[in-house]
Amino acid sequence: MIPVCAVADLPDGEAVRIPGEVPIAVFNAGGEIYAIDDTCSHQDASLSEGWLEGCFVECPLHAASFDLRTGMPTGAPAKKPVRTHEVTIQDGVIHVVPQNQEAVV
Repeated sequence: MIPVCAVADLPDGEAVRIPGEVPIAVFNAGGEIYAIDDTCSHQDASLSEGWLEGCFVECPLHAASFDLRTGMPTGAPAKKPVRTHEVTIQDGVIHVVPQNQEAVV
C-alpha cells in the first residue's frame, strides 16, 4: 500500500501524481477517489495534468479520455485502457494498492 495524502489535501476536481517505475494518478471526482496509471496509453503524457469531468479524465496532449472507474478509453486516439488501482482510506489518509503490470491488455 502506498500512502498518498490526507483526503482533505486532495480537493474535489484535483489530482496528484505518485512517482514510480509506473507513475499513478490519484483523482478526487465528486468526493470519490480513483487511481489509474498516470501515463496515457496513446502517447507519453501525464493524465494527472489532464482535465477532470465527472468520472472521466481527458489527456492534456491529444484529448484522449479515460473512465476513472474502469480505465477504458472513451474514444480515439487512445485504444488501450490504463490500469486502475485499488484505493483505500485509513484514518483520513488515501492509500493506493498498485495492481500488477500484467493487468492491462
